[in-house]
Amino acid sequence: MGIHEDELERDSDYRVPALQRGLSILQMFNASERSLSSNAIAERLGLSVSAIYRILVTLTDMGYLHKLGKNSYELGPQVLCDGFAYLASRDLVDIAMPHLNALRDRTSLSCHLSIREQTDSLYIGRAFAAQRLSVNIPIGTRIPCHCTAMGRMLLSGLTPMELDKLYQHVRLDDYPPPAPKTLPELQQLLERDRERGWVMHRSDYSTAIACAVRDHRGDVVAAINLSGPEAVMDSPVARERYRESLQQCADAISLELGGK
Repeated sequence: MGIHEDELERDSDYRVPALQRGLSILQMFNASERSLSSNAIAERLGLSVSAIYRILVTLTDMGYLHKLGKNSYELGPQVLCDGFAYLASRDLVDIAMPHLNALRDRTSLSCHLSIREQTDSLYIGRAFAAQRLSVNIPIGTRIPCHCTAMGRMLLSGLTPMELDKLYQHVRLDDYPPPAPKTLPELQQLLERDRERGWVMHRSDYSTAIACAVRDHRGDVVAAINLSGPEAVMDSPVARERYRESLQQCADAISLELGGK
């Protein structure tokens, strides 16, 4: 047995058969075969229906399959949600980054791009200012929305009913000031954020200003910020200049996404 065969055999020891079968089932569906019976799925896998029953139930419970009638299935909404969310976030990064890089170059401040995932602000892009004391949050970082300027702009796109539902089982009093401690307090903050159109968040050492990015429907799909040391952004005149530059950048990204 050669080295290559040894590696293949070793790799096969780490495979998870149930996961392989689950992914194989999802790959069976296409434009010409939008629905399949459990018998047809089992036959293609070379297994009995009883052998794949738990996999079908799991995929259905997670939303990756939708059951039609008694023994037939189609792809569920979660497949579309995951796929479109990924594609949308990649398009967003590709569109936004040239604008954020240009804004970073004009202001010498760090810029970040985030989207909302449930109650978290997920950082998906950054333009890092290469200077001492610059603010640099890694891509992939998650921060509770109500604690940050970008997060609050992301929440500002929700209706009061949507916000109530989102935070129905979430505690807000475990976070230090200036984060709101209650849902009514958060609602009041967001009302002012919507009217103002931007949020400024100050911490001990840095200040961040955030604006919303909107799509062709006018919905808030992302947020961008400018962040830097408090000493740099201490002047009201400087902060207003940075805010105007940030808003122009957000408007330019929104325009490329089909917004007004």
